[in-house]
Amino acid sequence: MIGDIEIPCYVLSDETRVLSQRGFLAAIGRSSSLSSQGIGDDKLPVFLASDRLKPFISNELEATTTPVEFQPSDGGRSAYGYKATLLPQVCDVYLEARDAGALLPSQLHIAKRAGIIIRGLATVGIIALVDEATGYQNIRRERALATILEKFIAKELQPWTKTFPYEFYKQIFRLKGWSGPDGVKRPSVFGHYTNDFVYSRLAPSVLDELRELNPRLPSGHRSNRHHQWFTPEFGHPKLKEHLTAVIALMRAAPNWDIFLRSLQRAFPKHGETISLSLDD
Repeated sequence: MIGDIEIPCYVLSDETRVLSQRGFLAAIGRSSSLSSQGIGDDKLPVFLASDRLKPFISNELEATTTPVEFQPSDGGRSAYGYKATLLPQVCDVYLEARDAGALLPSQLHIAKRAGIIIRGLATVGIIALVDEATGYQNIRRERALATILEKFIAKELQPWTKTFPYEFYKQIFRLKGWSGPDGVKRPSVFGHYTNDFVYSRLAPSVLDELRELNPRLPSGHRSNRHHQWFTPEFGHPKLKEHLTAVIALMRAAPNWDIFLRSLQRAFPKHGETISLSLDD
């Protein structure tokens, strides 16, 4: 958010900060229906491809205007964006051109938006600098995480209720090609699968918090079920919702490997880099 302007943004695996192309165009007041490449006659983006702007565009700026193609984390098709550092540079071009009286009347609204963005970035920038200098950025992250855990994890142990449907275990047996589950003792690896497929994908640090609240006994077992620590008003409904989605992925998968790939695309673990989509 910059003022009242909302721009979708991403951090790529190489730590490049990217603003979505549609969001970038909307932010500066240009139509988001422009083509994905949006290149003018001088190989500049259409929002800079104006004779009125040329005197204010440096060679360094021109070299950074190529759209960036990337793979969103939701596993959908490729998207396009611009490096985040391009936005203030483009704003500076329009503001310098306005101050020099070089803009057409039809371009003045973009200069007005550029002024809003630059002022908004200055405010955000000074807050970020103070947070970094004082170390508050780490406290802010901790507080955000604490808020998430407070929603999911109850202060006290909740009564046991049946939470994991029979179908969850049935589908694991099917996908692994094992006989069962009727009359068969579940292998110990089911605990690993439950942590992997469910608790580690619900929200950041939920599994770590559960392990601390519900540690293993010397026997190797736990005193209670992890799901008994979920809040009844938020955590437990979210757990049930997630289980329903995971079981749907299981039912749709013909084998174990395809299920794992589908799960990773639909519910990547928090803080883990996901694989690019490949044809099944």
